[in-house]
Amino acid sequence: MSVNQFFNYGSDFLTVSKALAISKGNLKGVLSPETRQKIKESSAIVEKIALADKPVYGINTGFGPLCTEMISAEDTKKLQENILKSHAVGVGEPIDAEISRLMLVLKLQALAKGYSGIQEATLDRMIWHLEIGAIPLVPKQGSVGASGDLAPLSHLFLPLIGLGKVHYKGAVVATADLLKEHNLKPIALGAKEGLALINGTQFIAAHAVKVVARFYNVLATADITAAMMLEGLMGSVKPFDEGLHKLRPYAGNQHVAANIRNLLADSEIVSSHLDCAKVQDPYSLRCIPQVHGASRNAWLHLKDTLEIEINSVTDNPIIFSEDNTISGGNFHGQPIAMPLDYACLAASEIGNISDRRIYLSLEGNTDGVPKLLMKETGLNSGFMILQYTSAALASENKGLCFPASADSIPTSLGQEDHVSMGSISGRKALQVIENVEKILGIELFCAAQAMDYHAPLKSGKIVMAVHEFVRSKIEHLEEDQIMYEMMEKAIEMVQSGTVLKIAQELAAKENVVNTTPFTAQFEDF
Repeated sequence: MSVNQFFNYGSDFLTVSKALAISKGNLKGVLSPETRQKIKESSAIVEKIALADKPVYGINTGFGPLCTEMISAEDTKKLQENILKSHAVGVGEPIDAEISRLMLVLKLQALAKGYSGIQEATLDRMIWHLEIGAIPLVPKQGSVGASGDLAPLSHLFLPLIGLGKVHYKGAVVATADLLKEHNLKPIALGAKEGLALINGTQFIAAHAVKVVARFYNVLATADITAAMMLEGLMGSVKPFDEGLHKLRPYAGNQHVAANIRNLLADSEIVSSHLDCAKVQDPYSLRCIPQVHGASRNAWLHLKDTLEIEINSVTDNPIIFSEDNTISGGNFHGQPIAMPLDYACLAASEIGNISDRRIYLSLEGNTDGVPKLLMKETGLNSGFMILQYTSAALASENKGLCFPASADSIPTSLGQEDHVSMGSISGRKALQVIENVEKILGIELFCAAQAMDYHAPLKSGKIVMAVHEFVRSKIEHLEEDQIMYEMMEKAIEMVQSGTVLKIAQELAAKENVVNTTPFTAQFEDF
């Protein structure tokens, strides 16, 4: 995709969508002349400090518990290479290359603010890695999320000094071979640079960027699958009344209620049972705004927190001037670890209530909708076992919801005596979201089957467009057959964002209302 605009690292405001666009090559990140000047000035300050006798942490001293050990001027550069080598102790499978790319983007944004003493050439090399697609290999385990994401960031920046491995042209290659191919030499790190590179929260924050984007798709898709299930089970629309939700005016609740009203507008299925004798629906139908809405509010909290995080300086020490360097704790992951744990729980609950709606669809308590979603059961098991899978996924998520940020194990000989474990928060949140995407795919599959039994009655235009797309890929079933491939198709519709895209395109094409007074709040990221 062609790049048609620029993002100025260090000065422009970075958002989730911009970070993703830069990482995918759809937006070009650059260093403006003004930013380059700030970087040069900060680097010059560090070089002066390195030559002086006054101890300044990480510039002319050792690290962590070795902070009282003075380092000679001639050894300061060797110190910076050593820290990358000694801290690259991650284990496990590599993280997805997209998250490694995001880590580079986020680190560039933080370092380019001019408070880190980084060399201009170092940032240019990082940009080069992004632009040619030579993305460092980073193991997923090893960060405690306190003095920065030390281990993963060390792996991320080993290639700067000619070490480590990178994803390049569909293969994993040694950095030494990459540099030889491009006739480049490793970067000669200056004073403090190694420390600046590995102190920070970019591993946690990169995962959070993916969480915000994927969780948004989950939340928007969940409203659609829930609306389809409401139609399939002939649920009441009264619990989505605007006035009702103004009496408890959480933004997320009101947004979800309005979404459902939009989705079911002009529904023939709704009209067909307005005067039925049923008093109320089970909670998984009746309380969709309260449950989905609470998760929407959690998403919003994470998004707002993350925007602060990815526009912050999170390394250590911070260089204000030659006479004012502060060794603080901006690298501590707690501010983002806790919202990630909150989002993990919120995502799990979307899967939990979706599983309950799947179960309801099998009970056979809705007029016209047969038990187990097939007319002839006994010989046929119908859709019974699909809910076993959704139950297993929901249960797995519950086990993953223990907050990683509730734990702390002292490290660095007690110097780092409270850590955030935010790296685990981020990895768990993505794992839970992936499971929820699968549950929603199963709900989509079951809801489409349930809706079939109300034909020729139609639902709202968006719901019908989604239903018709499902039916174009997955047939209606009336006898048992192998279903996992059909499930995978439905899950892919969710994971790829196709369900949401269909809704958006139909709304634009048919001029169907698909927004609420809260849409900008919950879609601007």
